[in-house]
Amino acid sequence: MKSILKLASFIGLVLTIIPPILFFKSVISLDSSHLYMTIGMFIWFGSAPFWINKKTDDQPDES
Repeated sequence: MKSILKLASFIGLVLTIIPPILFFKSVISLDSSHLYMTIGMFIWFGSAPFWINKKTDDQPDES
């Protein structure tokens, strides 16, 4: 499950980073860039909190 969340987070980041570059190179329109970035934002914020800064079984307690 954790690997699926990491993959979804990576896809969300790609959808947030790549569209502005494609718009700058005139490959896609501004509206398409906004749409892809919004989808990427929702994917990132929907998946990342569930696996970032979570302790794994092999990490010791810091207390």
